[in-house]
Amino acid sequence: MQEYTVIVTVEEAVKLIEEGQAAVADCRFWLTEPERGQAAYEEGHLPGAVYFDLDRDLSSPRGVHGGRHPLPEISELAQKLGSSGIDRTTTVIAYDDQGGAMASRLWWLLQYFGHEGHIYVMDGGYSAWVEAGHPVSAEGPEIATRSYEPQVRPELVLHVDDIRERLGRPGVVMIDSREADRYAGRIEPIDAKAGHIPGAVNHFWRNRLDEAGNWLTVQAQREQWEPVVQGAEEVIVYCGSGVTACPNLLSLWQSGIKGTKLYAGSWSDWSSYADNPIATVEE
Repeated sequence: MQEYTVIVTVEEAVKLIEEGQAAVADCRFWLTEPERGQAAYEEGHLPGAVYFDLDRDLSSPRGVHGGRHPLPEISELAQKLGSSGIDRTTTVIAYDDQGGAMASRLWWLLQYFGHEGHIYVMDGGYSAWVEAGHPVSAEGPEIATRSYEPQVRPELVLHVDDIRERLGRPGVVMIDSREADRYAGRIEPIDAKAGHIPGAVNHFWRNRLDEAGNWLTVQAQREQWEPVVQGAEEVIVYCGSGVTACPNLLSLWQSGIKGTKLYAGSWSDWSSYADNPIATVEE
């Protein structure tokens, strides 16, 4: 594996799993059908995988502010990880069927938790595993419970007041990970207002994938990011609710641009405040 690579192929995942070197996290989730992920897991999953639900496990309940997927309560996610056989040194392979978006959310949360073990996202997700002819299981796994003791890295997260303070600040690069039409304010199917945070530049998260839905090489990703972050003192990434920003964060990190930060509440938080400025002109 390349030095900075977070993405593993199906065959690399098979080897790690067969050698008993990794815990497996099924992160499949459909935003418009929130119960579908659990149902899909129960129908079939990678042998030994534990299901992590975006709403229940990887987020906390939504409030008036804070966005549609606020960060999970630290103690609750730590308990879920421990009950899934994961401690801070465990190698974890996460997968979904959404191009890596949901699996990347778990990858980022483990970074935030100060995870010391390797954290991988499986390229192609569940569909690639099945298409390669590998076995799946509908049985619940037997798990040896562990204790997860997070060492939270608060410097990786920004909130609405932090973003307000950074508007127009030289050296700050803010990346909007949503589709171009939502960024430009031409459409807004989910959140209260259309547009983007003033000064943000648009880099749709799926541009890290090729036409087949597989991740680009690390070198190709690095070449995408270098002109974007050149000269930056701080790089901030957001999306609609702090989920699809995570593939961009993963891509930046494995491109060697580490320490980039997540605006946790993202656009759904920013647009919930009546006095926050909004831009609709591409920047």
